[in-house]
Amino acid sequence: MVKQMCWLSSFGSNEQKILHLRTSPYEAWRPYTAFRQYAVPDYPVPGGSKGWATYQKLRLSDWVLVPSDNENMDYKAS
Repeated sequence: MVKQMCWLSSFGSNEQKILHLRTSPYEAWRPYTAFRQYAVPDYPVPGGSKGWATYQKLRLSDWVLVPSDNENMDYKAS
């Protein structure tokens, strides 16, 4: 299983980036909230990054961060 994370805007827009995950190199990126088995609640910080708490958890579990400028902005709705 591939364990990849990437900070992407929803639907390829210029909105604030949120954490996206994928477990296969052939699947589209999906928001971290689509992965209930991995996601943890966000920190209650106004204007905080969506997915930051999940990112910290997964980084400790050997997930790899992929630079967003190298990735296709494909978005697969959950």
